[in-house]
Amino acid sequence: MKYTLITGAASGLGKELAIIYAENGNNLLLIDYDEENLNKVNEELKEKYKSLDFKIYCCDLSNIDNIKEIYKFTKANEMFINNLANCAGFGDCKDFKDMDLDLQLKMVEVDCSAVLAFCRLFVDDMIKNNEGHIINVSSIAGLYPGPYMCTYHCCKSFVYSFSEALSYELRKTNIKVLTLCPGPFNSKFVDKAHNGYTFKLKKPLDAVDVARIAYKKSQKGKDLYIIGFNNRVQYFFSRFVPHSFILKTSAKTIKKDAILHLLLLILR
Repeated sequence: MKYTLITGAASGLGKELAIIYAENGNNLLLIDYDEENLNKVNEELKEKYKSLDFKIYCCDLSNIDNIKEIYKFTKANEMFINNLANCAGFGDCKDFKDMDLDLQLKMVEVDCSAVLAFCRLFVDDMIKNNEGHIINVSSIAGLYPGPYMCTYHCCKSFVYSFSEALSYELRKTNIKVLTLCPGPFNSKFVDKAHNGYTFKLKKPLDAVDVARIAYKKSQKGKDLYIIGFNNRVQYFFSRFVPHSFILKTSAKTIKKDAILHLLLLILR
């Protein structure tokens, strides 16, 4: 039986994508570490879409063995993952010298290694069945260096480069890989990343809007999509601007937010 696998499905983009895929008649396998909210999403979907099958799997995606167990779970339940959406991820905003090493390494595992692992484990079945859509969520952060969020920007750069390359390798198959590059959008990320200044500056979309765009572009077989006209224009002209200017501009924008967040903490 066909299923859509979505990581980070307990909230934000992952949750909204789950709703959209269900609206379009897809059985779902929802993955997240947040068991309480994952169960809530599951119950809401079961109540509304009684003809579909929903399964959940709660685990920490920073552990590669957990991802291998998810693959075994799909095999044991005779599930063919024909849609894969890698939405799980988190960021952090502060001077690199002040960042917690374990947290940064975990970020690399969740934001990079998990994306690679899910793609590698499930792409063979997609090729065998000559059917598949993959959505890998990068970011406009993956298009530029990001001082004070250096690990996060690096992770999203990995997702961008990896997904574009994978899409090329699979170009002669019926498997489509979408590299999705949204700007800031309303989700739990802003609280975890401490990057509210950038969010206000960019006038963020809601997660449901990003999810609708992601689903539409994926189904059309798009291989890369940067969300937001201003973001696309900015990306186009960045190719003609000195790299040092981009680096300084990015640093100033992110640093302003770090200072703002510190002041908010002091005033609370």
